[in-house]
Amino acid sequence: MESATTLSTVRAVSSSFFCSSKNPKFSNLSNPKPAHPVIRCFHSQNPCRNSVSPIKPTSRTPFHCSVVTSQASGSGNLTSTDTGADAKLRVLIEELQSLTEPVDRVKRLLLYAELLPSFEDSLKTTENRVPGCTARVWIHVELNSENRLRFLADSDSEITKGYCACLVWVLDGATPEEILAVKTEDLGPLSVVGLNGKGRGYSSSRVNTWHNALMSMQKRTKALVAKREGRLQGEPFPSLIVSADGIQAKGSYAEAQARFMSPDEVKIQELVNLLEEKKIGVVAHFYMDPEVQGILTAAQKFWSHIHISDSLVMADSAVQMAKAGCKFITVLGVDFMSENVRAILDQAGFTEVGVYRMSNERIGCSLADAASSPKYMDYLATAATSVPSPSLHVVYINTSLETKAYTHEVVPTITCTSSNVVQTILQAFAEVPNLCVWYGPDTYMGANIMELFRQMAVMSDEEIASIHPNHNRNSIKTLIPRLHYFQDGTCIVHHLFGHEVVGKINEMYCDAFLTAHFEVPGEMFSLAMEAKRRGMGVVGSTQNILDFIKERVQEALNRNVDDHLQFVLGTESGMVTSIVVAVRKLLGSMKSDEGAKVTVEIVFPVSSESVTRTQNSTLGETDDLLQLHVIPGVASGEGCSLHGGCASCPYMKMNSLSSLLKVCRSLPHDKDSLSAYEAGRFSLQTPNGKLIADVGCEPILHMRHFQATKKLPDKLIQQILHHGR
Repeated sequence: MESATTLSTVRAVSSSFFCSSKNPKFSNLSNPKPAHPVIRCFHSQNPCRNSVSPIKPTSRTPFHCSVVTSQASGSGNLTSTDTGADAKLRVLIEELQSLTEPVDRVKRLLLYAELLPSFEDSLKTTENRVPGCTARVWIHVELNSENRLRFLADSDSEITKGYCACLVWVLDGATPEEILAVKTEDLGPLSVVGLNGKGRGYSSSRVNTWHNALMSMQKRTKALVAKREGRLQGEPFPSLIVSADGIQAKGSYAEAQARFMSPDEVKIQELVNLLEEKKIGVVAHFYMDPEVQGILTAAQKFWSHIHISDSLVMADSAVQMAKAGCKFITVLGVDFMSENVRAILDQAGFTEVGVYRMSNERIGCSLADAASSPKYMDYLATAATSVPSPSLHVVYINTSLETKAYTHEVVPTITCTSSNVVQTILQAFAEVPNLCVWYGPDTYMGANIMELFRQMAVMSDEEIASIHPNHNRNSIKTLIPRLHYFQDGTCIVHHLFGHEVVGKINEMYCDAFLTAHFEVPGEMFSLAMEAKRRGMGVVGSTQNILDFIKERVQEALNRNVDDHLQFVLGTESGMVTSIVVAVRKLLGSMKSDEGAKVTVEIVFPVSSESVTRTQNSTLGETDDLLQLHVIPGVASGEGCSLHGGCASCPYMKMNSLSSLLKVCRSLPHDKDSLSAYEAGRFSLQTPNGKLIADVGCEPILHMRHFQATKKLPDKLIQQILHHGR
């Protein structure tokens, strides 16, 4: 706890900055060394600290203080600890919280904005911009010979400029250790409640300036310290930079991705001719091979029955294609996706429409395999036999139809996606008293859901109600012990986003927009959730990620100022094709003669755990490692660079362009040669004597009902309440 003397001293320092400074670039007022006696400014005597109107300091505006005889400790000179960032932050919090009316806080920020030292126009560069702020914010950082950081800041918004003035006062002259020790949550008490008409100013776009500016200060601090110590921060992750003029690639992996954005016109026309002539529809997942996605995206302009999406929408799109007259549906995804398409088409009455996979071999999925294991059935057996309360099994859609059928007979089951899983679970707890929920098979997602609920348990009732209207702090606390998740299932792709990748993001990309699929490990989830709280991140499905990026780009275009947006892609790298297509469409909507220059950078995280070996190389010697050449695509292997592989699913990449063309050429007259490619129907029965296809579709239909009504279907509730009775 700070002593009264120390706080008095810091108040004096704060007054000298905010009331009498005409600081030139990097003045020394941040760390003065006053002698005895300490000057302490009383609120009643200090017009700058007490005024709610901006007061421009001049030689005619004296500094009003009273002298007290408090003594500084030691030799009379203040140490860095005495006037450290933590102590200054405490004073600043006390300063703003003493103003109970929001309008007074705003006026105080406007005062601070006027007192901020000048910022040269030459420093207002793209490199000095702070990402994620509604207003434009610039920060310039230098590390001086005494190993202290010096900050300058400016903004084109006066309120935001006031925020910057506060941060500069707290951190200017601090050591790197002090700056890196400040957490974004430490700035929460500085919010201006009611600003922009919002009851919770902590989440408003302007208040996020506190957090985003801090992240930029910390990122640049790390870079300057590393440079002084002669340490390399490491190679940046590969990335694609998209502008209205084209695409720039950084790294060999990104170069390969960029090449596939301009596909071969001959291949495009051949595919379109086949699809149109034979009335073939195509449903493909976002994670497809970039070459295939490039061709399909271009072909969409000529044949409307091509749809690229997440797994949830694929079957719905197939039904629409069948209604439009398509005779065949080709599915580019893993096997459970083609199973779902086949089953949903049958449910819709399109039994005559053929469904084809893209390989004569099994196209697996690590999550689907986990849910088919004996361990998973043992997990659900516990729910069915040892728990007296009613139980609901919430199963991830990324599982086989057979799994959905078998588990539904053990425990009443509803399917979920990464975008609706939280709402599904919360709604189930709200509708069924004393319910136990059993989620699976993704262990990381289960742990992330549990962590999210723990965070909700300390939120206000108002904040919780904004997530789900039928819950409050007490209900969240009581449901946590009744939520269970499977402990032995992971996506081999999203497992990549662990300690190594998170460490590098913290080091080099902490001020970038951060996207993360719900399947990522807890470290990445926590990082993305922190970014989300300050308006810089999203956690959810592939579609959620795409929508988030599009929204941020559109916001930048609406501001109509030059900007560079950087997004870290926290999911499978195949997602980049759809992102680039959407971004280019948005950027192309702004004419060059009337719009500002906005560029968008998509960053691909790399992990050394994901190195893929080529056929003629080994990892035994350095020379062999240097010979590695790894690019995306089925024929060329997976990965980003010799330093590590990108998040790329080997199962998804079994869907090659050559396989798609083979299937299309063989239809309809040579179907016998495609028997191994056809998505067959389940003729087998469950242990209760029902068809797997019928029982397995029911959890999906339960989910569709929930999506349409935001309530569990009555049939499912009755199954929960009366199961086993």
